[in-house]
Amino acid sequence: MKNNIINVALSVFMLVFYTSCSDPDYSFGDLQAPSNVVVNTEIVGQSEDNPYGDGSGVVHISVDADGALAYKIDFGGSSTVNLVPFNGEITRQFTKTGINDYKLTVVVYGAGGAATTVVKEITVESEFNPEPELVTNLIGDGSKTWMVDKSVSGHFGVGPWDDASTWPEWWSAGINEKVGSADCLYSATFTFSQTGGEYTLTVDAPQGAFTKTGALTSLPEIPDSGAEGCYSEYTGGSSSFSFVPSSTGIPASTPSTKTSIELAGNDTYIGYGAVQKEYEILEITSSYLYLRVQGYGDESGNAWYIKLIPAQ
Repeated sequence: MKNNIINVALSVFMLVFYTSCSDPDYSFGDLQAPSNVVVNTEIVGQSEDNPYGDGSGVVHISVDADGALAYKIDFGGSSTVNLVPFNGEITRQFTKTGINDYKLTVVVYGAGGAATTVVKEITVESEFNPEPELVTNLIGDGSKTWMVDKSVSGHFGVGPWDDASTWPEWWSAGINEKVGSADCLYSATFTFSQTGGEYTLTVDAPQGAFTKTGALTSLPEIPDSGAEGCYSEYTGGSSSFSFVPSSTGIPASTPSTKTSIELAGNDTYIGYGAVQKEYEILEITSSYLYLRVQGYGDESGNAWYIKLIPAQ
């Protein structure tokens, strides 16, 4: 009995000893959010005579903060949320024509994800005149109707949203790929018109819109959930649009017109019913239109590609 008591006591002692000696003392330390956050903005060409810049819409943005590890900026309606490089510096081109106000929401992350949010408002002027030939190719003599070209491969596809990549390297539709499964992709028409200095897009979608659901589209009447496909709840719409300089930053060596079609409101789309309303014109002739549009939310790293031809 005495030996049993000794053995039990020894076992308890050894357990306490190894527990106290073997386990390291972990500590998270102080998870403090970044402090002294300052958002600096330099509007290119800003002067006393040009308080909102030189019309290029270019703004240099830098963020200073104590304890910062990463940054994120929402550019206030200019686009979806964008990640800023680690050093907290980025140059952004605001492309909405005219003089417009933007609210920059800057989130600065510190250790353990602790964050500080700062908002700064800026007013920027952007003036842009597209190439006359581009306008003529899109609109013709005043009105021109386009549709997705099912007769060629790659008429619809997806690739990375990357300034260095302008092709659907992840997936590309084959000829007649969606015939029978999503006929609305091919029956919808998109009519671009000009009256004076105003541009208008009219969408006719007799078999519905080719889109996703919920937060992945902004078209009216689309259900909250469902797979990518045709949704007959939407049959068409009309809105104004503008030609704007492409906000993607594609270098001069990469094929692109450096021009985008920016749709107003949520009632229209081109080919694919995306949330984003800036459709970049990669190529255009009188008989060919090649566009891409950025995904949204969890799909913001995606670029959707669409090839169109004049409707017969």
